[in-house]
Amino acid sequence: MKDRLTDGVYGLGWATVKKLPEPVATGLGRRIADFTWKRRGKSVLRLESNLARVVPDATPERLAELSKAGMRSYMRYWMESFRLPTWSEERVGSDVDIKGAHHLLDGLASGRGVIIALPHLANWDLAGVWVTRTLGIPFTTVAERLKPETLYDRFVAYRESLGMEVLPHTGGSAFGTLARRLRAGGLVCLVADRDLSASGTEVTFFGDTTRMPAGPAILAQQTGALLLPVTLWYDDTSVMRGQIHPPVDVPESGTRAERTSVTTQALADAFAAGIAEHPEDWHMLQRLWLSDLEERPDRPAAEHEERDEVREA
Repeated sequence: MKDRLTDGVYGLGWATVKKLPEPVATGLGRRIADFTWKRRGKSVLRLESNLARVVPDATPERLAELSKAGMRSYMRYWMESFRLPTWSEERVGSDVDIKGAHHLLDGLASGRGVIIALPHLANWDLAGVWVTRTLGIPFTTVAERLKPETLYDRFVAYRESLGMEVLPHTGGSAFGTLARRLRAGGLVCLVADRDLSASGTEVTFFGDTTRMPAGPAILAQQTGALLLPVTLWYDDTSVMRGQIHPPVDVPESGTRAERTSVTTQALADAFAAGIAEHPEDWHMLQRLWLSDLEERPDRPAAEHEERDEVREA
């Protein structure tokens, strides 16, 4: 019953919100965000706990301000995402400003293939639309298999309608397909600040240990593709800003595990710098650091909370 309700809510969002006048949709998103923030549920409390690591000298009042702004940013992501299929190429070009595109374009022109790795900052789907519509570059990405299956199908259909090739996170074939796309000189985009497999690479992140996906680093090693960190943020207007950073250096010596560790730590450092500059736009409403995780006998804590987040949103 809960799964069907979740699927219905998201279906209603995609069917209804995109038809609302934009000021109405924006106001609705802000009201939902403020209501959710005032309830002080577990997602809001977890967001504040995570932000306390990002801004360790923040007072309780400052953390409350940041979490409130964070929930508004999070709901802006959803309101934009529900409406993205209606955005024109001109709208995307005017409301997205991402610097450093030459890193991406030069990498693809070289024929090496490019991996873009992003944290959960601002609206990564909108950044993807900017790549497909403004730059005219198709790419491949990965999506977690959500429950119910109909909800996962909605997310896949939504992202495919935006010009993305979407592979399931589970099933074992995604990595091989990603590698083939890169060896053919293509583009792969991965949200990579949170490990969903419980077998990621340990990194130091804001002074404590967490795991991040090893996939971007391993793909870069195996295919020779460039690995580009990207950070995003909202400003006080309708525009989303972003920065494509220079390629992460992949060590040429050492074991695969050692090279993966060094490369993933470099990604974590780039993500941390962007998150520290715009903490209110980091949509991390789940436990992340190992010291915060609880063991779950049925499935990894990260997977459990990913599904809980979808139900609460």
